[in-house]
Amino acid sequence: MQSQFRYFREAALLSAALAAIALPDMVRAQSGSAGGSIGNDEKSLSGSRGSPPAAEPARPARRGKPANDEPSRAPQRSGGSGNFDGAWVLTSVGATCAGSTDTVIITSGKMVGQYGTGQVSPNGATYGTGAAGSLTWTMSGRFSGRSGSGTFRRSDGCTGSWTGSKQ
Repeated sequence: MQSQFRYFREAALLSAALAAIALPDMVRAQSGSAGGSIGNDEKSLSGSRGSPPAAEPARPARRGKPANDEPSRAPQRSGGSGNFDGAWVLTSVGATCAGSTDTVIITSGKMVGQYGTGQVSPNGATYGTGAAGSLTWTMSGRFSGRSGSGTFRRSDGCTGSWTGSKQ
């Protein structure tokens, strides 16, 4: 039993010595950390303390901006079409060619789809171009509320119309 106690004591001392070497900042005591309580600058081992410190004066309240009598307005956008922002499904029907359906995303006046890109003005007028393989096309029209419509022309001569629905 005596030998086990001595073994553990030596192991503890060895561990403490290694910790002191490996982590010297962790082992040293901070100055002024000899007990007491938070805010007690006069620390003593007995814990006794003279008269309590005087309370610090309260900081003055932080002054904010003066109230504005005019109602606030939303910032004006330059270009863009925030009310058309979102996902739209466009379906085209050609007079002499097969129709197609494409999903486009409109964000701040820019329209992007899998096969094309375009612009949407704040009043809903739109124009775009696209390509798939050797085929190219242009489209134009107008968005209003949650729907839109217009026409397209392909490089192979096919023309037609398109309709759009906001998702």
